[in-house]
Amino acid sequence: MNRKKKVRIIQLSLLIVGTLIIFLTYYGKNENFDEQIISKESQKKIEERLANQTQDGDVFYNIEYSGLDLAGNRYILKSKEAINNKTNEEIIKMKFVEANFFFKDDTILRVKSDNGIYNNKTLDMTFVDNVEAFYEGNELFALKAEYSNSKSFLNITGNVKVKSNQGTMVADSLLFDIKKQTLNIASLDDDKINASVNLKWKKDLEF
Repeated sequence: MNRKKKVRIIQLSLLIVGTLIIFLTYYGKNENFDEQIISKESQKKIEERLANQTQDGDVFYNIEYSGLDLAGNRYILKSKEAINNKTNEEIIKMKFVEANFFFKDDTILRVKSDNGIYNNKTLDMTFVDNVEAFYEGNELFALKAEYSNSKSFLNITGNVKVKSNQGTMVADSLLFDIKKQTLNIASLDDDKINASVNLKWKKDLEF
């Protein structure tokens, strides 16, 4: 092989190697750059998704439901935090719940609790843990309250205590019939009171 051919082969080899190095360097940089961009955007979306997701379902904050019950009364249900049920989309678990019922006689019933469950199909509501209710100057405290839209009543149970202008009363359960505007108070203890109050005629509980 003569000298010219050797020089040409060497030059060609250097050209190929140089081109390969430039290509790999450029491609590698751009690939890493693209990966960094995708990584940042994906990571942000993943973090947001994980932050609003639990094993039970997605988490929502400061939600509000409103509508009319079967009796034609308007209601507003608010919650600072809510989780939808993955297996049953009708069920919404809530934290720091407040419900307001606006009755046709212009009175308002307000119910608050630390936790609750709302059925967005039947419109039934369950309030648990530090339940408080307020109606026409009367205050009520209990462990649990269940609102039935189909039956139009609020059933309150567990260490029920009612404070009114007449004093304080304790009972095992209290059933508020929204349609009839009656209040049935029951107790398993003879020392406690059993009574029925027609709220259409009496704004304050008398016992």
